[in-house]
Amino acid sequence: MPPKASKTKGKQKPQEEQREDSLQAVVLADCFESRFAPFTLERPRCLLPLANTPLIEYTFDFLAHAGVQDIFVCCGSHAEQVEEYVSASRWKHSTSPFKTLILLKSDATSVGDIMRDIDNRSLITGDFILVTGDVVTNVSIKPALARHRERRNKDKNAIMTMLLREVGINHRTKAASRKPVFVINPTIDRCLHYEEIRGSGKGGRYVNLDPELLSEHTEIEVREDLIDCYIDICTPDVLGLWSDNFDYQSIRTSFLFGVLKDYELNGKTIHTHIIADQYAARVNSFKAYDSISRDVTERWTYPLCPDGNHVRGQAYEYTRNRTYQESRVSLGRTSKVASGCVLGRDTTIGEGTTISNSTLGRNCHIGRKAQISGSYLWDNATVGDGTTIKEAILAEGVIVGRGCTIEAGALLSYNVRIADNTTVPGSRKITRVEPHRQVAGKRTGTDVVGEGGEGYEYLQGSDEDTDVSDSFDPVHRERRASASASSISILQSEELDYEGPEDRSRRASAISETSDESAPSKDFHVEATASILDGMQKGHLPENISLELQAFRMTLNATEHEVRRAVVGAFVKRIANLENNGIRAREAVASVFTQYKTLIERITFDKNSDDKPDQVDLLLCMQKELVSRERGGNLLLFVAKEMYDLELIEEEGILQWWADGRSSEGALANLRGLVQQFITFLEEAEEDDESEEDEAED
Repeated sequence: MPPKASKTKGKQKPQEEQREDSLQAVVLADCFESRFAPFTLERPRCLLPLANTPLIEYTFDFLAHAGVQDIFVCCGSHAEQVEEYVSASRWKHSTSPFKTLILLKSDATSVGDIMRDIDNRSLITGDFILVTGDVVTNVSIKPALARHRERRNKDKNAIMTMLLREVGINHRTKAASRKPVFVINPTIDRCLHYEEIRGSGKGGRYVNLDPELLSEHTEIEVREDLIDCYIDICTPDVLGLWSDNFDYQSIRTSFLFGVLKDYELNGKTIHTHIIADQYAARVNSFKAYDSISRDVTERWTYPLCPDGNHVRGQAYEYTRNRTYQESRVSLGRTSKVASGCVLGRDTTIGEGTTISNSTLGRNCHIGRKAQISGSYLWDNATVGDGTTIKEAILAEGVIVGRGCTIEAGALLSYNVRIADNTTVPGSRKITRVEPHRQVAGKRTGTDVVGEGGEGYEYLQGSDEDTDVSDSFDPVHRERRASASASSISILQSEELDYEGPEDRSRRASAISETSDESAPSKDFHVEATASILDGMQKGHLPENISLELQAFRMTLNATEHEVRRAVVGAFVKRIANLENNGIRAREAVASVFTQYKTLIERITFDKNSDDKPDQVDLLLCMQKELVSRERGGNLLLFVAKEMYDLELIEEEGILQWWADGRSSEGALANLRGLVQQFITFLEEAEEDDESEEDEAED
């Protein structure tokens, strides 16, 4: 009879094998982005329909085929809607392939907060898949998973494997505003460096490489031809790294970049698995939404096509003329529906109407002699007689009257009503969400929704999200791509030439000194300004905004001047947002600076010195930011007085700025007029103080 110890050991082996085979997944239902506004003011992105199927269904389908048993869905905004949808879906039914599907709610403000929360809950017991809730893929993950586990068994420091899709540099699904660049050692599939470069202009065509990488690795590939699917196979050590570093807020630009950069300190390696013959993409912009929708209807994503009927109650059939159609669709006798269209149940199309390359949800009603091309109409949309809609998105419940024109790129959010004979320009976004609930917006007049229409114009406040190259406007996309370099140069040359104090932490680069030195600065300014502004608009604490800013500064090795410039840019944009909502300029300035004074305090370091270079730099940045603004002189006066009253800048700092020759150069001199009275007040106060001191000494 064998000893008891051996008997216990024999039982442990199957348990270990079972744990090894068990696969978990973390689904990020909120990516903390506003790129799909105004729709995401009312719905989470993961529930927006793509080919009449909610995005999260594609993610769940991928995880089911991957053999995942335990899923943790991490929710941020609109968590109750995600919970309601998932609870009623087939994935919570007794026939679901998942053993457990748990929704985690939190007040997180970034992906980093979510990852640290998961680590604190001790939910992950082994390898897990980290994926966003907007991924569309038919990839079999088994080869990548097997390679990951083989690598991990040999080296415990191999903590993550990223799935990347090889498509070419200018693939239509790739973002045009910013392009990921992966530096890879192909002999061991190890990622050595990650960076995002701007997609337009010569200034964005650079990568900062540590020269040591070139000497340590005999073979290196710099890959710009990859789509980042945001599908990562991770070990539990990944969560530990998130918890150890609170500067990590985003998956790629902070976590991936930081881990690779700190390889000498942590010894952790991240690897890649590149696919070429399967489909994978993330719906992370309106451009991607349009491209992936067409890929789905053109069956590049098979079996993830509408006739796969992946949602309960769907009954699509792929017809002879290559359209997808549910039952009870009513077509007028003289109407025409071209190939590539998707028509949901109970939709009616009137006589003489033409539909091409478009998706119509359920219960849509299209009048007579309408023309709809390249557009997406979600459930319960109504279009009047004689209306033309070209390459636009109409959300659920939208009503467009008779004789209207909806131009390419227009976005009409939930339940918007457009009056008869109204033209909606392609640049316009309209929502029923009232302005005080928006990130940025203003009440519209009849020029937007027409007499009797219902809706407000939505004005996006983030530089990132308003990048036209990633907007939904397929027709104009080619025209943008062909814009001349000279036009870009003209726009850039309009910026004033002020560079700030001597940089004390100028970034190192493997690129020659003759390359465009201003490009990294402009990249940081755009990204940091958007991040700060987004935090302010969402009501984040100034401490959290500052923490994210410092992390971003370290990532791009930005100078103190660049940080001040980004903060000033965000403050001015936020003040403009409040003014658009009807708040007076003086009150808007007071509100922003009072609420976020901590941000100013953390970017000036000269209060204990006689010279005030940081305060002078701050005021010069503000002066430059306001020079092109309407009534910029008024705002400069309000800002200077407010910062003085809040003790953010000192009397000496203001006077040194006023005496600095740069403050009166060129167009900047035009802003000094109204501030003169404030300067006179400070100078007289200083003279009175000196007089009192002299009398006291006597």
